[in-house]
Amino acid sequence: MVSAEELWYTDKDMNTFNKKNNLIQTYSLVLIDVACVLVSYVCSFYLRYRGEYHMGQVDYMICLGLVLFCVLYGVLLDWNHFIFKRGYFEELVAVVKYAVSMTVLLGFTVFILRQGQAFSRLVFGWYVVIDIVLTYIMHTFFKKFLSGYYKKSANSEKVMLVTFEEFVDGLLQDIRKDHEWSYEVMAIALMDAVVDPEKKDIDGIPIVANGAGVMDGLTSEVMDAAFLYLPSMGRDAVERIINYFETMGVKCYYSVGDFRHRGSMQSIGDFAGHLVITYENAATDYRRRLIKRIFDVIGAIVGLVLTALLTPFIALAIKLNSKGPVFFRQTRIGKGGRRFTMYKFRSMYTDAEARKKELLKDNEMEGLMFKMEDDPRITAVGRFLRKTSLDEFPQFYNVLKGDMSLVGTRPPTEDEFERYSPHYRRRLSITPGLTGMWQVSGRSDIKDFDDVVALDLEYIDNWSLLLDLKILLQTIIVVFTGRGSR
Repeated sequence: MVSAEELWYTDKDMNTFNKKNNLIQTYSLVLIDVACVLVSYVCSFYLRYRGEYHMGQVDYMICLGLVLFCVLYGVLLDWNHFIFKRGYFEELVAVVKYAVSMTVLLGFTVFILRQGQAFSRLVFGWYVVIDIVLTYIMHTFFKKFLSGYYKKSANSEKVMLVTFEEFVDGLLQDIRKDHEWSYEVMAIALMDAVVDPEKKDIDGIPIVANGAGVMDGLTSEVMDAAFLYLPSMGRDAVERIINYFETMGVKCYYSVGDFRHRGSMQSIGDFAGHLVITYENAATDYRRRLIKRIFDVIGAIVGLVLTALLTPFIALAIKLNSKGPVFFRQTRIGKGGRRFTMYKFRSMYTDAEARKKELLKDNEMEGLMFKMEDDPRITAVGRFLRKTSLDEFPQFYNVLKGDMSLVGTRPPTEDEFERYSPHYRRRLSITPGLTGMWQVSGRSDIKDFDDVVALDLEYIDNWSLLLDLKILLQTIIVVFTGRGSR
């Protein structure tokens, strides 16, 4: 059993559970609260003076103080941490406490600075009322929006439930009545020795595996995490299952485990009201993920502007060189096994996919990827586009959508993905990238797919914002020198 001391240590120093919720609750709501403060402050002045008074230096300083207090109250006290568990009345109480605390403290500050005569008390009164009403409305809308939309979006955490048939209904009920909104049960794996073969789903959720071979064939399923509720299963059997998911790079929530598996980072947390030990290969700091996403959006916008400027010239060259569309669309596999449509400028003839089977005997790559020097399917314009990496520019649209990142792992094709082993599957534990370790380490000069995987896993295990910046700079050099491109 995990001792109380070990539990405290794990929770204090290794708790990375549900950081996505914390990020959105803390930072998104702080932005909403700041906007409410500004709107409430302006409205309170209008109601007091009807536009006949222009704010002075003291008024702006008080406004700045309100904003500063709002940020500190939200970040340091984290008063929105349990917002998704608060009912309507509890939310109103929390908002009133926040607004009144902020106003009282700021009023005391104005008094100490002897600026009370320069500021209307009626403005303060209007401000408190408006801020309470506006903040309460915005918080309620925010919760409803996320509960109704985000839970079913591509970004929600896709979960596989691994348990025995007798527990499924109760577990699904627990998950659905819980106020957490950031995960979605996509599939069920039953550990029962005998399961009715005619039973294909439970409450609309497909049963993807059952019985003795329950772990076979799960590599092609969409999942970011697995929730294990196996109270009657032996320790060794549970550890084998955890090892299996770890090998694939899939996060593992184990309900009230009785041992400390040391193969990956662990944390104690809550999943749908169940105490769980979370196992994952690396801790994720969602503040850094947010910064990464901001850079992705900025980079995608810049890239799309360049793409728009280049498209007329590239499109004309493609059309003059060969028949077919300007853009090439292909289904690729993204984070957690999600399918998405990847876009490129077409660099091959339109029958390239059909001719691929004929050329498999000439594949120069060991493993699942296909690479061939002097590939006859590539057009003359396509060779130039590939040499300069211009064919990749439309993927900035994928980056903007969130299907891809500026830096990440190479997104596999569907036929590659279907042949993945658990070890290869770990490449999909992060969002695929427009560029990555493979692209700046030789690209087509690499002849073994296992080397590509090794580079991708090296990136996953050592990820940092600084590493992303380094790869982006190296990518620019590789593009201009054409090293490893084909």
